[in-house]
Amino acid sequence: MDFSSFLTSLGTSFVIFIVLMMLFAWLSTRQGNAVVYYPNRIVKGMEPWEGGSRTRNPFAWIKEALSSSEQDVINMSGIDTAVYFVFLSTVLGILVLSGMVLLPVLLPIAATDDGVKKNEHTSNTTSNGTFSDLDKLSMANIEVKSPRLWAFLVATYWVSVVTYFLTFKAYKHVSALRATALMSNEVKPEQFAVLVRDLPNATSGQTRKQQVDTYFKSIYPETFYRSMVVTNNKEVDKIWGELEGFKKKLARAEAIYALSQRNAQGTRPTNRTGFLGLCGKKVDSIEYYTEKIKELTQKLEAEQKVTLREKQQGSALVFFTSRVTAALAAQSLHAQMVDNWTVTEAPEPRQLIWSNLTIKFYERIIRQYVVYIVVFLIIVFYMIPIAFISAVTTLKNLRKLLPFLKPIVDIAALKTVLEAYLPQLALIIFLALLPKFLLFLSKTEGIPSGSHVIRAASGKYFYFIVFNVFIGVTIGGTLFTSIKTIEEKPNSVFDMLAKSLPGNATFFLTFVALKFFVGYGLELSRIVPLIIYHLKRKYLCKNEAELREAWFPGDINYATRVPSDMLIVTIVLCYSVIAPVIIPFGVLYFALGWLVLRNQALKVYVPAYESYGRMWPHMQTRIISALFLYQVTMLGYFGVMRFYYTPILVPLPILSLVFVFVCRKKFYGAFCHTALEVASQELKETPHMEQIFKSFIPPSLISEKQEDEHFEDALSQVSRSESSV
Repeated sequence: MDFSSFLTSLGTSFVIFIVLMMLFAWLSTRQGNAVVYYPNRIVKGMEPWEGGSRTRNPFAWIKEALSSSEQDVINMSGIDTAVYFVFLSTVLGILVLSGMVLLPVLLPIAATDDGVKKNEHTSNTTSNGTFSDLDKLSMANIEVKSPRLWAFLVATYWVSVVTYFLTFKAYKHVSALRATALMSNEVKPEQFAVLVRDLPNATSGQTRKQQVDTYFKSIYPETFYRSMVVTNNKEVDKIWGELEGFKKKLARAEAIYALSQRNAQGTRPTNRTGFLGLCGKKVDSIEYYTEKIKELTQKLEAEQKVTLREKQQGSALVFFTSRVTAALAAQSLHAQMVDNWTVTEAPEPRQLIWSNLTIKFYERIIRQYVVYIVVFLIIVFYMIPIAFISAVTTLKNLRKLLPFLKPIVDIAALKTVLEAYLPQLALIIFLALLPKFLLFLSKTEGIPSGSHVIRAASGKYFYFIVFNVFIGVTIGGTLFTSIKTIEEKPNSVFDMLAKSLPGNATFFLTFVALKFFVGYGLELSRIVPLIIYHLKRKYLCKNEAELREAWFPGDINYATRVPSDMLIVTIVLCYSVIAPVIIPFGVLYFALGWLVLRNQALKVYVPAYESYGRMWPHMQTRIISALFLYQVTMLGYFGVMRFYYTPILVPLPILSLVFVFVCRKKFYGAFCHTALEVASQELKETPHMEQIFKSFIPPSLISEKQEDEHFEDALSQVSRSESSV
């Protein structure tokens, strides 16, 4: 792509963003769209435009986002969202401070050399004798062994030092945020419970409940309250799911009947009882669903009793009247053998993955390693199609492979757009297929909570996209275009890969521009959710519950958003010294992302869980991983440039490893466990232990009758007087 095409694509992206922002300003003020643009406020019982301004000024949302405080974000979306903004602010700070030095220093040094001109007359060009104007603003324009390389070497150290300083500062801030949230005087059920796995076999004549109660009552006689033995809920969950489905169908049928009564006497809805309602006997829907609900309710109650008495498993939730005791128990070794009585902090009730709680210690380890092997194979072999896509989805190659497309791709206006966006769009669509599979693999490991599954999937996705997108595009594009040269001179492959880095900067510049202008434009305008909502509202939804399902936005989706952001961090860091012109694009990406997502966090997304910032250690580690890759890349690139003082960079990767080790030792423990000094803070009210206990009961085991005898087997009745911390 030449420089004019790049500017054209950038201008197109900017125009698209402005159009989408105008649409947002207009659509978000319409009353009928409030549930799409302000669902978080509506869920919390606030007025959609409360605290803001109902105006069509397309820039009003920017003022609201900038004027919001960190506490506003915590109040509306929780600690995890606030920590995500710490991440965005930290990366933005790294790029701004780096750019303040690199842009005014390195760009003039690169632009005033003539390495590109000399290379054009040699066979060692980076792109088969063709250079874009952007190459003249990068290290590609610096001559081999030039003393000007000193400036780039010092710049490599500057970026590293800035990253160390800001990430360490952010770690301290997030640690303080987490501590403040955990020492809150509000009662949080998970702070009074622990998860106990790997129960040994019960002695003869002793139930699981008795085993757990006896064990913990002997260790914590003053603060042990009650236990809940985990059961095999597969069958009861199935019945409960069917029952809930029929309740929704009944509500829908009643709503349809009520609507039909408005204009006439009313027609009772009917349905067929066969496969998917397409065949079988035709029946009155309301009567049929009512009868099915009655039948399934009786079946559910019977199955609940069987489940609680006969399907107890080797794990339990144990409750204490003191959150200090719960915190102490979660970080203590309870048994001599590591595979017995494994005690960890209990996640939030809504996060529990009940089917994973009963997986045994060694089975969890085996599952983990099997998943790691599968992920490794996915990462390695996905690189083949990624490299193929990056190489094939260019107009030149498409003309060769698909000659019938020539009349289309030769249209001047279409040609410019396709040349700018085709490889990037193909890559983005291809990557969209993977996250759900990685979430499934993470859940298969036996992880007990939803937030932990998301953190695990996020890590897998990060390493995948860095290896396959960043490294894959660089290697794949170079090998595909230079295969003949490599066949003739196999030893030249490393030199060619290194020298291709500045040339690949154009691809990544366009990739980043596409992500922040078009991606954030669609995020802000919410055109797709708006269209889907109105289609469902008009043709599918018949009652308030269905309408709520149609507009409910979900959460920010950290499993894919954080790795995608990390990919941009990796790209911008790795090219920050090689092609400093990429830094402003990185700044725009994270600045615009901060603004847009600040608006979405305050008004749109509803948190699905709260882990009190446990994602941050993983974020920080991956920022340093990106920095490590950047340092290794620069070490190799300086070597190819035959700079005599390249060994001066050798300490940098080692320093990064030491930095990660120090941060882990200093901060990580407080993210794995709750510090006792934090848990010891007084509560403003005495915890209602029975409510805390009932909050952990799975929905499928909740009895409408709420009789204690119903839970007498799996849910113990050993209790003590309720007390505060």
